Amino acid sequence: MTAVATRSSGAFLALSCIGAFATAPAGADEAKTPPAGAPDQDRPEIVVNGHRAKPDADPKQVAPLVDTPRSVMVLTSDVIQQTGSTTLQEALRTIPGITFGAAEGGNPMGDRPFIRGFDAQGSIYLDGVRDIGSQSREVFAVDRVQLVRGSDSTLGGRGGAGGTINIVSKLPQLGTFGSISGSYGNADFKRITGDMNVKLADTVAFRIQGLWHDQDFAGRDAIYNRRWGFAPSLTVGLGTPTRLTASYYRLETHELPDGGLPYRYTLANAPGTGTIVSTPALGRFTTIGGRTGIVDRANFYGLVDRDFRDTTTDQAMVRIEHDLTGTVTLRNTARYAHTTQAFIFTQPDDSQGNVFGTAATNPTTGVAGARGDRLNGGYVWRRSNTRHSVVDSIVNQTDLYGTLDTGGIEHSFAMGAEFAWEKARRGTFVLANGSTVSPRCNTTSIARYNCTDLFAPTPGDPWVNYASDISAVATPIVKGAPTTETQQDATTQAIYAFDSITLVPQLILNLGARFDRFKSVLTPPGALQTRIRRTDELFNWQAGLVFKPTPETSVYASYATSATPPNSLIGEGREDNALPTNLTTEANRAIFDALEPQKTKSYEVGAKASLMGERLQLGIAAFQTDISNARVLTDANTVDFIGRSRVRGIELSVSGMILPGWTIFGGYSHLDPKILDGGFTALTAPAIGGRPAQIVSVPSVNTGRQMPQTVRNSVSASTNVELFGRFSIGGTAIYMDRMYGGYQDNRSAVQTAAGVVTVNPATKVLLREIPGYWRFDARAALKLTDMIELSVNAQNLTDKAYFSQAFTTHNANVAAGRTVFGTVNVRF
Repeated sequence: MTAVATRSSGAFLALSCIGAFATAPAGADEAKTPPAGAPDQDRPEIVVNGHRAKPDADPKQVAPLVDTPRSVMVLTSDVIQQTGSTTLQEALRTIPGITFGAAEGGNPMGDRPFIRGFDAQGSIYLDGVRDIGSQSREVFAVDRVQLVRGSDSTLGGRGGAGGTINIVSKLPQLGTFGSISGSYGNADFKRITGDMNVKLADTVAFRIQGLWHDQDFAGRDAIYNRRWGFAPSLTVGLGTPTRLTASYYRLETHELPDGGLPYRYTLANAPGTGTIVSTPALGRFTTIGGRTGIVDRANFYGLVDRDFRDTTTDQAMVRIEHDLTGTVTLRNTARYAHTTQAFIFTQPDDSQGNVFGTAATNPTTGVAGARGDRLNGGYVWRRSNTRHSVVDSIVNQTDLYGTLDTGGIEHSFAMGAEFAWEKARRGTFVLANGSTVSPRCNTTSIARYNCTDLFAPTPGDPWVNYASDISAVATPIVKGAPTTETQQDATTQAIYAFDSITLVPQLILNLGARFDRFKSVLTPPGALQTRIRRTDELFNWQAGLVFKPTPETSVYASYATSATPPNSLIGEGREDNALPTNLTTEANRAIFDALEPQKTKSYEVGAKASLMGERLQLGIAAFQTDISNARVLTDANTVDFIGRSRVRGIELSVSGMILPGWTIFGGYSHLDPKILDGGFTALTAPAIGGRPAQIVSVPSVNTGRQMPQTVRNSVSASTNVELFGRFSIGGTAIYMDRMYGGYQDNRSAVQTAAGVVTVNPATKVLLREIPGYWRFDARAALKLTDMIELSVNAQNLTDKAYFSQAFTTHNANVAAGRTVFGTVNVRF
């Protein structure tokens, strides 16, 4: 495979990831009629595998795809449009091997992708700059999404255990062109987007994208999502050695968040013994009390009058580039980001067994009878999770990159430095939701709508907030006092270097290294709390060797590391390695003293081929990723970094043109994700006689099991066929294997009067699971003219009821039902 570079003023452009999984056919750009005023020759571009990559590629990616010893995938804006994706999550679902976690930490509804079994919510980048903060990202201003798999702290810094996701923005080009599209469909789906690029002068261009989106969700009651945004940008110096780009991005969202459906059982009330699988309560269900009903996919257990999620994202970037020579460029990128989020989110909670029930009949006497406790099942507690947060960051990256020869050896290199400051402050809303009532569901909690019927919930219940669960005084929902808020700050200083060394035309050595100094400060709640400070120094590196039997084929082997320090997400998501909230207790001081970064190593071998004149790309990769230093409890019930997990897998990929007008994009991923050492779990042997309770540790139930939030097998295959020049049809098939949210068992400990402790073996092991599924999408499009196209997308064509995310406990998220929408797209 070869890359043909065309450029103005000799500016060097790094190519590594571009075109890896570009879905549009090779030569597709040639088949399109260029928009008025925007001829191809006016735009400096690079052609890779028949796809033109724009000159804003990440300079750290120092080699073309075929010369890159990593598994890389790219989603272009054309692919995103063809699949009808409107969010980053929807777009990433077209890539096999990516799953999504649900409702963790401060990011219950935001983007939480898992790559090769590892949480990647902290490894999402925008134009090469880390994009922290809890967000649900849109795609209206996205040019493409680059996915680099494997341990990748060398590329982006902390995290990156399974890979990194880089979102590349639509930025100005020379020429005047634009497009506007409008969509309407069932479930009141409405969407308008626009993109306008204006050539203001010979070297100056302005571009702006806009969005308005409003939809309910097919197959789900009550929930909705409303959002709008715009993204202007200006570039001065296009086609010259010195270029300045300034851009801004604004997205505002308002939604009724969806908690999905509760699981059927808890560990305590699961019927039977041995291994018990608890799936979400969908379809026919019978409670322990004998009540039978249908849990419909549409059931929504939240409250329209209480629940909400509002977010804003503001990002401003200034980038300066200067070509020092014809092959070396200096670039500086500075970005400021400001993200806010506020939500009250209902989790349909099963934690006290209220879904299946804990007794065949309800009590009628005593205190429980007087309270009207509901023990025979058929109820869902409306557990409310709340949060309000503000995240600010300033990041500056300086890169020097280009090509040079040393003694006949060609180098494609990049080196740079990053300085970043990040701050997140968060608190909660004050409300009474029945959390102090046990059991959760009784006459009062039902009357106050804190509990609802499993089979027939009413989202419009007139819920009222009270001063407490036992108070009769109504009070508005307010934010907690400032002293209840938590603030987390982080600063990063990093240097890095990459080099793709062509030893001979058939042999390429790829090297990279990065050093980070990551300092974090936690200010816990309370007026007198002491700030907690920590500094970690991280060194990561990668190495790969590429052998090219022919210019169009390659085989490779690579090794890479990553490191995830404590406080890596600054509280904006689930952190298995979080800082303790205070140091006032001896246990927390011990945890703080023991903290270490978690370490990951990836080994990968693979092969790539570009066939049919670079129109069809094939790839295969086999890999192993090991995580060590994972934070777990020891057998002394103290924190230590002895946990280990391992993911082995194979990935197959194909993209490009099979025949003229017939394109394909897809792949298969097989993972063997295993927890090798989950540490220990503490059991308490109750006090007996005069002897106090004793604590004994047993190996974790997680050890030896499949890693949660991952699937063993996944398939994604998309195709599009052009017929008669102006008509095209296509579709997507997605398969996801079953996924586990978490595991529990019922081992217990007892002691004798002499103090001898005995551990009773488990009689039950509970697996919270969402079943595997097939999903099918379809699309048809008709070009009325070279400027006007009509299309129809049908997502989840068979109206399959399936679950897209599995929470560790309580609930699983339900995917939308069949969604059909038509789009009118006008290019000019």
